Amino acid sequence: MSLLSPQVLQIKSLTLATPFLHGAAAATTHLGRNPRSPPYVQPSAAALPLIRAMRTMQGKVVCNASEKTVAVEVLRLAPHPKYKRRVRKKKTFQAHDPLNQFQVGDLVQLEKSRPISKTKTFWAVPVPGRSGSKDGAEAPQELVIPLESES
Repeated sequence: MSLLSPQVLQIKSLTLATPFLHGAAAATTHLGRNPRSPPYVQPSAAALPLIRAMRTMQGKVVCNASEKTVAVEVLRLAPHPKYKRRVRKKKTFQAHDPLNQFQVGDLVQLEKSRPISKTKTFWAVPVPGRSGSKDGAEAPQELVIPLESES
């Protein structure tokens, strides 16, 4: 006695009409590629150059009245549309200051981040010290030369 009836044998011998149901889509459909070319491999993240356009800006704190927020005025030079002369353009950005450490007049660096609130998308960071800066630089110490008459 046969365990498999003729109906079961007939169902097992059926082939599917659409190649997508049994995984043959990759062999039959190439979507505009050469079927003999190797499969597409995405380049690694290390191979791509990192583009960081306008991620940091420097400016001066103009207001620190809000809690954990400072208003920073950024100054840039842009050509005038008609006269082509470089003119100063100012824009004020709201920046996150979690420790309330910045006072009005401080020079800060703005770093782009995820949105913190409706108007804040920057973190305020102290500007790294520059060797030739005029503001914040200590006055040179005077040389003390003893007079000859004092000896």
